[in-house]
Amino acid sequence: MTSAPREDDVATRLDRLPFTPKLGRVLTGSGLGWALDAMDVGLISFIIAALGAQWQLGKEELGLISSVGFVGMAVGASLGGLLADKFGRRQVFALTLLVYGVATGASALVGGLALLLVLRFIVGLGLGSELPVASTYVSEFAPARIRGRVVVLLEAFWAVGWLAAAVIGVFVVPSSPDGWRWAFALGAIPAVYALIVRWGLPESARWLESRGRHAEADLIVRQFEVSARGRTVPASAAVAATTEPAGPKENIRGRLRALFAPEFRGRTLSLWLVWFCVNFSYYGAFIWIPSLLVAQGYTLVKSFEFTLIITLAQLPGYAVAAWLIEVWGRRITLSVFLIGSAVAAVLYGTAGDPTGIIIAGMLLSFFNLGAWGALYAVSPETYPTSLRATGSGWAAGVGRIASIVAPLVVPWVLGWGSVPILFVVFAVFFAIAAIATWGLSDLRGRALDNR
Repeated sequence: MTSAPREDDVATRLDRLPFTPKLGRVLTGSGLGWALDAMDVGLISFIIAALGAQWQLGKEELGLISSVGFVGMAVGASLGGLLADKFGRRQVFALTLLVYGVATGASALVGGLALLLVLRFIVGLGLGSELPVASTYVSEFAPARIRGRVVVLLEAFWAVGWLAAAVIGVFVVPSSPDGWRWAFALGAIPAVYALIVRWGLPESARWLESRGRHAEADLIVRQFEVSARGRTVPASAAVAATTEPAGPKENIRGRLRALFAPEFRGRTLSLWLVWFCVNFSYYGAFIWIPSLLVAQGYTLVKSFEFTLIITLAQLPGYAVAAWLIEVWGRRITLSVFLIGSAVAAVLYGTAGDPTGIIIAGMLLSFFNLGAWGALYAVSPETYPTSLRATGSGWAAGVGRIASIVAPLVVPWVLGWGSVPILFVVFAVFFAIAAIATWGLSDLRGRALDNR
């Protein structure tokens, strides 16, 4: 059974709008928070390389510093989605920025491993909650015909943040014995930015509508319509199928059970598998690249410079994915970029000279970050409004389990085998993710399910 959309409902009105200055502010405001998140994740890869030398830590202890943050991210992603479906996208978005910003700044003052591990867990709580909430938030404002492209552009801010981390890694971390402390101090910026987010961005109109707060939703959409200055386009003709009503679930158990209802079970399992495999290979590789280069005989500064150059390829990766996702669709774009990531991982693992390392590393950045953009675009589209943040958050939470395991597995694989074997393992996980992609839904140009 299907139901036709009304011309005056929130979803139809949003889908009829072009890319307005108001949507640009939502994208930029959310994207800056995304970039600051990436800066924090990127910084830890440079900081553990410096701490390994300064604190005389072994690979297992360095892996623990990385993994404990991902433990927090797994918990945070799961809780953040549930909270965002109950209390709203903007409120949770601002809170997560505040939590991880303060904890990152406090990390600059630590004097030992134990306290650093505690703070990294708290950082992970905020960081893990923010990412799925932000992608859900932006996707609910974007018109159907450009929604995938807008969410990929949101994900592209990750490259901006990672580049900022690389610049800090090259110029700040090696500058003095306390360089890593200054790097952490810069991570406190999101605590200030959280206040701007809280008061400067609107709540999701779709979420407000789903909670019966029609007047507030109408006021927000009117602001977007004013921003469009009378320009509209035909709304998407696609209507979400309504088999069983999937209205708001007021308790955690009800929302989690709904993810495995017959309508969503296959999508949920496929999405979780993609998230798990992509997280395993991405964090296993990129968190360890600076340290692996040092272990191969390159100086700390040189390894950071290589990483900065490799990171530059993330931006064109996002740009190509943003274009293709509305041309090819979600599944084809995601699977192609994952296959490219698998090939690039093998090339990187077998590269033996600086030129080969940089070229293969740039290919890995290009394809892997393009895949991330497509994955963040498809995740919120998988579920109706009442479950959207919960579904995206739990998929991200499952993925974080892999990001916990990966940094701990790397030293074990290196001890048992070698760098080429390690990157073949990463390639296998990318390939599995490419296959699982075909169990996902593809809503290119179609309206979101607003149940």
